[in-house]
Amino acid sequence: MFVLGIETSCDETGVAVYHAQQGLLHHVLFSQADTHNRYGGVVPELASRDHIQKLAPLIQQCLRECGLCLSDMGAIAYTAGPGLMGALLVGAATAQSLAWSLKIPALAVHHMEGHLLAPMLENDPPEFPFLALLISGGHTLLVHVSGIGRYQILGESLDDAAGEAFDKTAKLLGLGYPGGPKLAKLAEQGKRFHVFPRPMTDRPGLDFSFSGLKTHCLNVFNHTAKTDQDKANVALAFETAVADTLAIKCQRALQQTGLKRLVVAGGVSANTRIRLTLSNMTHAEARKIYFPKLEFCTDNAAMIAYTGCQRVLAGQHQGLEIFAKPRWPLSELTHTETP
Repeated sequence: MFVLGIETSCDETGVAVYHAQQGLLHHVLFSQADTHNRYGGVVPELASRDHIQKLAPLIQQCLRECGLCLSDMGAIAYTAGPGLMGALLVGAATAQSLAWSLKIPALAVHHMEGHLLAPMLENDPPEFPFLALLISGGHTLLVHVSGIGRYQILGESLDDAAGEAFDKTAKLLGLGYPGGPKLAKLAEQGKRFHVFPRPMTDRPGLDFSFSGLKTHCLNVFNHTAKTDQDKANVALAFETAVADTLAIKCQRALQQTGLKRLVVAGGVSANTRIRLTLSNMTHAEARKIYFPKLEFCTDNAAMIAYTGCQRVLAGQHQGLEIFAKPRWPLSELTHTETP
């Protein structure tokens, strides 16, 4: 069975084709980063309009480069949330229209479940059960994963997500959008001059908080000379503090659950320092760590096509309604749920 995957949750338009036995055949992605850079962040209305313009051509391109056509598809999976409502509706309406015309199932996929299962696209995927750390612009979650749809939230951010804190801190330093990658690049030039706190690591529990770390960064920066080197030093201290905090919480979760495998996914999992810090921690704990390829860390349709395929094979699909849910907690998703 061929599954067409569609991703339009925010500012990237993605299309992929996944086969139940052959795996991922092809995926394409269009980023709107240049469009939103001038505004210092994503403008929802512009994102929706761009999805409308780019989605149909990308579907045609992806199928053409696979040597397939729409009539070969056995199902269509699309991101239904969480995300920007207008952007989600573009993908949902397109997917449902195609599914209806082709008389094939459509399935609404949870965006964070897609990220969580992205490492399954690798040649050496993790076995269930495992601990998952999902770190993105909107989420920081620790999840006990027993199987597809069997998720127990162990910890989450009480305020800013890790990616959000990266972007806001980058803005404080005048680095522009997208802030996370720019801050990480600047941190490479930094020197270990500042020591920032590791928030909420001095108390029990697995929840996160990065808002105070962002404020601490602002206070330190306001008391420096604000040269390029000063900015780099602050960026390094911030990035190191986030990486260490994530590692401490993951170590604690692995010890409490007894799990032997850690999956790290989401856009922030592309950060080199975070990858290295978590890899060193799992090595010291005699655990195994899994990351998606860099191209599957950020938003993409390959993870949506894979997730949709697994759920369709399990007999799940939905009716003709156009389902989009901008706020959709992962805890609401079960292994038997259909919208």
